[in-house]
Amino acid sequence: MKNLLLPAFSLFALFANAQTEVSPYRPGLTENGITYFLPTTRLHVTVKASRTTYIPGEFCKYAEHFLRLKNVPQTTYDIWEIQDIKLTAFGEADKTKAYSIKLKPKTSAPLVGMSPDGRLLSVNAEAPAIPPLTQASVTKEKTTELNATDYKTEEILSAGSTTKMAELTANEIYDIRENRSLLMKGQADFMPKDGEQLKLMIKGLDTQEAALLQLFSGRTEKETHVFTFDYTPERDVSSDLLFRFSRFLGPVDKDDLAGEPFYINIKDLESLPEQVDVPGKKAEKEPVDLRYVVPGRIAVSISTGSRNLATATFSAAQFGRIETLGGELFNKKNTTHVLLYPETGGIMKINAEQP
Repeated sequence: MKNLLLPAFSLFALFANAQTEVSPYRPGLTENGITYFLPTTRLHVTVKASRTTYIPGEFCKYAEHFLRLKNVPQTTYDIWEIQDIKLTAFGEADKTKAYSIKLKPKTSAPLVGMSPDGRLLSVNAEAPAIPPLTQASVTKEKTTELNATDYKTEEILSAGSTTKMAELTANEIYDIRENRSLLMKGQADFMPKDGEQLKLMIKGLDTQEAALLQLFSGRTEKETHVFTFDYTPERDVSSDLLFRFSRFLGPVDKDDLAGEPFYINIKDLESLPEQVDVPGKKAEKEPVDLRYVVPGRIAVSISTGSRNLATATFSAAQFGRIETLGGELFNKKNTTHVLLYPETGGIMKINAEQP
């Protein structure tokens, strides 16, 4: 957000009919004034998913023969799973709803807060910082890496074939299990002196077995992926395709049928009617006050098949209507402070101070 201190202009003069002029934006009509935009409300959809990558072991094809491990995969593959979906509303300048406040000379200035894209956020008040939207990211899960080669015996390393190496490794695993069992029964040839030393010995055997077992059963690596979609709501949208997601490929293109479709649904809860001209009524002059939005309300859901995965309700500028703040609110007896919602352009807070 940026703050603009406009030279020689007082707040009551900004809004009083005799001191200001507000008109639809025309390119170049910014000299001695400000141009601001009303927002369109958009949706930021954040999807959090886990990716588990299976990596086969060096001796995977011998897993059943030597260790009786069944259905051990022998190729690398990924498993994806959606963990969470969140919906967030944010504002974006609507370039079709732009207005200029033309300033009169020899007047003092209010403090005007604007977003980087030109939305008006505040007048004579410090607007709160707009929180950043969640960005796409990849986070690898921290795990203790076990290097099986470090636990291979000299006999295993010097074996003349992969089959022989697998056999010797399996025998080593069985020996480890036997030694651990003897320790726990108190029957080992070299028993530890105390319980703490026993725990350390058993932990060492567990680590050695886990490392060697990876050579047969394989190992997994896990990542957390965050990906996002931005969507502009329209009135009563049903089952609009938002993205596709595959259990084996993760997020895929919308036209890739390998992915399961995820839809967004929008329901208009309380749209406000547009103001209409009454026949025979004399046309009023163009208002000269500050524009703001009275937003409507929408219900949003993300679904796949018959399942709803996320639901929320939001205020939305494009489902409401534009109003003006009357000039009587800004007179010489008051200094008025205004805060606007950055997502909708609606009034967040307004108060007046007596001089």
